[in-house]
Amino acid sequence: MQPAPPPLVSTDMFALITLIAFCFVCVAATVVLKLAFKIILLPLKLLFLPILAIVVLVKFAVLFALGIALIAVLIPLAILFAIFVGPFLLLSALT
Repeated sequence: MQPAPPPLVSTDMFALITLIAFCFVCVAATVVLKLAFKIILLPLKLLFLPILAIVVLVKFAVLFALGIALIAVLIPLAILFAIFVGPFLLLSALT
């Protein structure tokens, strides 16, 4: 009885090729899933973009209004400070 001929590809090489093929399939599946999510979520992103723009605009308007209100309070305080403390500063500068 003759011995069986050696296999054309060893089992180690077959395992390596299988591992590389599996990695390729995993990478391809990941790319396809990312693309699918981008395509699926694009309409939602386009729907929420105007809402987000309005929210940002309102946020900046509120911050601007708070800044103006703070300045409106600080200007009279600075004037009162100049009225009451100014003469003392002038006297201390002259002596």
